[in-house]
Amino acid sequence: MIVVDTNVIGHLFLSSEQSVLAQRALQKDNEWAAPILWRSELRNVLTLYMRKNILKLEQAQQIMNSALKLLKGREYEVPSYEVLRLTATSHCSAYDCEFIAAANDLKVPLVTADKQLLREFSSVAVSLTSFSQ
Repeated sequence: MIVVDTNVIGHLFLSSEQSVLAQRALQKDNEWAAPILWRSELRNVLTLYMRKNILKLEQAQQIMNSALKLLKGREYEVPSYEVLRLTATSHCSAYDCEFIAAANDLKVPLVTADKQLLREFSSVAVSLTSFSQ
């Protein structure tokens, strides 16, 4: 099992330069987990794609449904204290620290393309590139 952030989930379902890496990560470990926050973040990304006329509503809903199916049973609520503790010791947002908190709680790595998370939480965060090799 690995924790993935919303960027990795997005790369899996939306065409990007990192989509191949996200597909390889899924092949390497198909038990993806995330804090519940991922849902709102992905909906926000899908909304942006709809507003830019890249996706239609029906396509966005299909992507959301596929992502929900992938993460079913592996969505976690993280303790507020832990998120706040992580924000107090870093320059990362509370949103980003939710993913670190989930990885810490599950004792698994966080796979991400976020450079700040990789820099500030190098003991937990693993780059999508290195994980996918």
